Amino acid sequence: MAKKASAPSAPQTGPRPRLVKLIIKNFRCIGSSPVTIDLDDIVVLVGPNNVGKSSVLKAYEVIMSEGSTAGQLTLDDFPSGNVDADALPEIELHTIVYDNSPGQKWIAETDGDEMLVREVWRWPAPGAPVRRGFNVQENRWATDADKEKVPWGAAGVANSRRPQPHRVDAFASPDEQASEIIKLLMTAIKDRVKTHQESSKEEGESDFAKLLGGIADLQKKIVEESEEQIVTVQTDLSDYIGRVFPGHKVVFDAKAEDDLDKALNLFKANPQLLMGPEDGYLSTIGRQGSGARRTLLWTAIRLLAEVGKKKKADTHRPHVLLLDEPEICLHPSAVREACDLLYGLPTQTDNWQVMVTTHSPCFVDFARDHTSIVRVERGAQGQITGTTIFRPSKAGFDTNDRECLKLLNLCDPYVAEFFFGGRVLIVEGDTEYTAFMHVVASDPETYHGVHVVRARGKATIVSLCKILNQFGTPYAVLHDSDRPTYEKDGKAHTNPAWAHNESILKELVKAGAATRMLASIPNFEVAYLGEEVKRDKPYTVLNNLKKDSASLAVVKNLFDALIDFTNEVPQGAVAWSKIDELEQAVEIANKAVDSD
Repeated sequence: MAKKASAPSAPQTGPRPRLVKLIIKNFRCIGSSPVTIDLDDIVVLVGPNNVGKSSVLKAYEVIMSEGSTAGQLTLDDFPSGNVDADALPEIELHTIVYDNSPGQKWIAETDGDEMLVREVWRWPAPGAPVRRGFNVQENRWATDADKEKVPWGAAGVANSRRPQPHRVDAFASPDEQASEIIKLLMTAIKDRVKTHQESSKEEGESDFAKLLGGIADLQKKIVEESEEQIVTVQTDLSDYIGRVFPGHKVVFDAKAEDDLDKALNLFKANPQLLMGPEDGYLSTIGRQGSGARRTLLWTAIRLLAEVGKKKKADTHRPHVLLLDEPEICLHPSAVREACDLLYGLPTQTDNWQVMVTTHSPCFVDFARDHTSIVRVERGAQGQITGTTIFRPSKAGFDTNDRECLKLLNLCDPYVAEFFFGGRVLIVEGDTEYTAFMHVVASDPETYHGVHVVRARGKATIVSLCKILNQFGTPYAVLHDSDRPTYEKDGKAHTNPAWAHNESILKELVKAGAATRMLASIPNFEVAYLGEEVKRDKPYTVLNNLKKDSASLAVVKNLFDALIDFTNEVPQGAVAWSKIDELEQAVEIANKAVDSD
């Protein structure tokens, strides 16, 4: 018998389920070794070309779109374009929930006393997936034999509790880009309409809610009046089907009241967006240049952010923006604004999540909360791996760290280049950076892949070490020891710069043997050039290195010792692990100066 339409369910209130982990295997270039992605408000995927970053975006879009064509796979999405029963595409999602709406059997308690639900999507063949939940009570994945197979029930109900995906490919056709821009703008406009209706009614239902209720009542009435005809058709179909497939029947589900706000179109079916000179011809977005289309995309995102500030996030389905290489086709002056928009979307609205792939350090802002930086790489055997290399919540940043990193991002938008791989060396300032880059320029092949990071101050070295300690890969630090005291007006004063030495040591100890820390005694210029430099330090040092081959050789030896920990430390530098060792090295250097 046909299902009778039920009463409309109340909109969800309270915190929305929070997506925390995505596990992908046997999908496109990702093989049987799972790629695990920690999800956050902002997820930035970095790594070389052609290693699967876009595949991660697509995987996320696919499971967020179950029940639609976007949730289906083609043969090209299967490994090597073949359907192998032992290597079928599989995507697993972990979700933190705040009530028992998925069903108690699907909810597990985490170590942090949160409630976790696990689901997996499998594709036995091209087309739609089979979704299954993990039964906590029986400690197994649900099977076809189970009466209940998934949390939350049908895809339409489950999807309403997950973000709605909006994906923009890096090299989508102009028409596809235009379509996505219009889709984002229509989302903003519809949300504004709903928000306006909700805020304009202090009591009772809004006009929009009344309209949806009226449609639901009409649907219910039509289904009830048609029930006799529906049953007759069902019976005839079941009789015919039962002859070929004994024990089977056909049921017609009218789907009354499912996602009524989607069924209701407030505007014309195919809206267009036109652009052109104020007094000239206006053409469609698809005919505009790439830069114009990307700018319109940021405009649409800005509108969505502004709408999000005005509405209650717990009454609307959340969104996720999946964006491939946002830096493409943007003028340099627009890159930072684009970055601010993307990072601001989740924090300003509480209703958006952003996942981007990028090759630009400008789109990596490690001073922002609720951000995961994930590096996707291809291993020596061809396997794809995804490693969460940084999360601010785990770095232990204090207020000073955040301020230092914000300033560093402003001064040097390329400081985050080390997230993209290679050997990393932190130096204190521009002088060391200039000297080492001169060495790199003299032999670029030997020093390929070495990233020299300017901290622009000893305090910021500490903040950068907190970031690199999450990588689990070797790095080195070069800093000035400075002197414990300085003289002014004939009196000795404690040097505040000296205190940072202990802070740097504290962070390096956490990294263990995977680091090397060298101090220039008492600073770079005196240690390797034999003179104090008061003005134009980088320029003066560079000129000195060009003219003095002996000084250049010392600096090169220092650089080699910092990138290869087996190399000997040159004179002027000291490897230290206790503050007493540093004090002793400074004292010896001072005596040598006095004797001269």
